[in-house]
Amino acid sequence: MVEDASSERMPRWLPRALLLAFAGLAAYQLGEWAFHKLLGLITMMLVAFFISLAMEPAVDLMTARKVPRGVATAVVFVLLFAAVGGFLAALVTLLVETVSNLLNELPGLLNQLVDWVNGTFHQHFTIDQLRDRLLHDSNIINNYAQTAANNIWGLSSTILGGLAQFLTIALFSIYLTADGPKLRRTICSLLPQRRQDTVLHAWDLAIDKTGGYLYSRALLAVISAVTHAIFLAILDLPNPIALGVWFGVIASFVPTIGTYLASVLPILVALTVQPFDAVWLLIFVVLYQWFQDYLLQPRITARTVDVNAAVALLSVLAGAALLGAVGALLAIPATATVQAFLSEYLPRYQVAADPRIDRTAPRRERKAMLRRRSRRNRRVRSDEPNATAPTQHEAERDQPPERAPE
Repeated sequence: MVEDASSERMPRWLPRALLLAFAGLAAYQLGEWAFHKLLGLITMMLVAFFISLAMEPAVDLMTARKVPRGVATAVVFVLLFAAVGGFLAALVTLLVETVSNLLNELPGLLNQLVDWVNGTFHQHFTIDQLRDRLLHDSNIINNYAQTAANNIWGLSSTILGGLAQFLTIALFSIYLTADGPKLRRTICSLLPQRRQDTVLHAWDLAIDKTGGYLYSRALLAVISAVTHAIFLAILDLPNPIALGVWFGVIASFVPTIGTYLASVLPILVALTVQPFDAVWLLIFVVLYQWFQDYLLQPRITARTVDVNAAVALLSVLAGAALLGAVGALLAIPATATVQAFLSEYLPRYQVAADPRIDRTAPRRERKAMLRRRSRRNRRVRSDEPNATAPTQHEAERDQPPERAPE
């Protein structure tokens, strides 16, 4: 009876295991709830950290010339805000001018379109018929007006929220840049000496790669802006400088397809002025993309940051999937930092010359080279001593010990 009672009794460890399991589940739920609530703030802090990494080389350069770090940080960020403000001003000017030109040219374009439809399909449409049908027989405009009126409050909230996020990122970027040495010293004080060197080395790599990416892309943007502004001025398009700035920024900071995305707005402008100029502009865009990818960019990024085009596009897509537009902007400097860190800590081995790597020789020559190499390897292995035969020391060791005379 005693044994039966003891076997049915609850094990002593079970209540503690259940308590730990419920505590772990509660901690997980609390952590997940807090992470989702703080995801926006975490994203802003990540953006601010990368901005501070990009600004730190310029600040360090000024502090090396005996400029106080606070003054150097203020100068660098004033220049940065001026550049961003100039780009936004150029963008607003372009949008206003493009919309105005489209509205002015829209009647003529519609007349040309109606004439083409009537001549091609043997119809008898007129602009007045299309206008009456659009205004009276359709509720598209009324529905659009009602939707816009209902979304005005949401648009205002979005603008105010974006402004608040911008100010938060700017504030923390300035703080992290100005107090960079203090922040590194605080983090290193929590780690042993061996870990401190690893953290500081990774931090240096992040600063070099992020700053190098920003400055190389800024140089590419300036060259692209000047080149396209000159070509647009030759075509006599309106606002060539603003269009050049737009072209330079979008084409340089959006990898692989940035040039083609940036060309959409200038081509629309060209269509409203002289449609045939859009063809010349498209040809110039393709030629400049080839010049930038194969001649200009490798020379500029050789000493800063060099990421394979396919890897860059994949990292941008992954960053956009994780964090949206912010992730797309931060993907390439983060990838370059990880790539540089891994290249220093992963072992590398010398690769022997092999025709199967480059595959430049004809197939018959590659097979002949492989046969010669195979025969040479078999001859070398046959000349080596038999590795399976036991050595003298191993033979003596494996023999049974001699029995002592009785």
